[in-house]
Amino acid sequence: MNTKVKIAGVELKNPVMTASGTFGSGMEYSDFVDLNRLGGVVTKGVANVPWQGNPTPRVAETYGGMLNAIGLQNPGVEVLIERDLPFLKQFDTKVIVNVCGKSIGDYLEVVERLGDTEVDMLEINVSCPNVKEGAIAFGQKADCLYDITSQIKQKAKQPVIMKLSPNVTDITEMAKAAEAAGADALSLINTLTGMKIDIYRRTFALANKTGGLSGPAIKPVAVRMVYQAAHAVKIPVIGMGGIGSAEDAIEFLLAGASAVAVGAMNFVNPYATVEVAEGIEDYMKKYGVEDIAELIGGVKE
Repeated sequence: MNTKVKIAGVELKNPVMTASGTFGSGMEYSDFVDLNRLGGVVTKGVANVPWQGNPTPRVAETYGGMLNAIGLQNPGVEVLIERDLPFLKQFDTKVIVNVCGKSIGDYLEVVERLGDTEVDMLEINVSCPNVKEGAIAFGQKADCLYDITSQIKQKAKQPVIMKLSPNVTDITEMAKAAEAAGADALSLINTLTGMKIDIYRRTFALANKTGGLSGPAIKPVAVRMVYQAAHAVKIPVIGMGGIGSAEDAIEFLLAGASAVAVGAMNFVNPYATVEVAEGIEDYMKKYGVEDIAELIGGVKE
């Protein structure tokens, strides 16, 4: 039984990875999770310099999910290189670094700094507010997405995964723009923009007013967008958004995802990633699936 998948020439032992921002760099979870069991670990977003993030409160629970406005707080790329990468290289798993920035120059600085490290792939978070575009996210305009993707591809030494924002009118337009600019793979979806109001205090639950909605509530939207993107491009798609079980993950694979990432459910169940990986194997055994490739895009039209 073969559970291996290939993303942009990089072979993962199974299609299960972590979603950026929900797993740190694996240190916090290594007491619960054998990182060797995962196809890949995706780090929290890293910038060229340390970011403080947004003021608190910046997390709120919602029905079927959570809102976060962390603001990509991170210690910067130098700490990642000195502390996190040596930790991750102890394990037999692929290392994918999520990159964020406020300008294209910020992104390029991180990409170039990671060029000579043992990072397997780069995931570019284009849901960051573009300061030069009046805080419109890089991933919300096709021409902007094309521009940042092509510039990153010129500098990157590792395969580039563009992480798409769902907060757009047409996800296929964005997927095609990233592919045309040279992206090696896509990952989606990032969080949906949401809001919560505390009716007793009559104030916003988050200091930022809005935040990113994740968790089971967004899964049907995510499955739809992954299906659309996977059928619009020829490059691999990594699916995420509300995955908490093997059944959820298999739904994404059938929709066309070549791999999946578990995000918000890591906060609910720290064992979720390994349980999803083992559950996929159980499903394959039960239904006589010899190669996971049989499931990818296998939904009957």
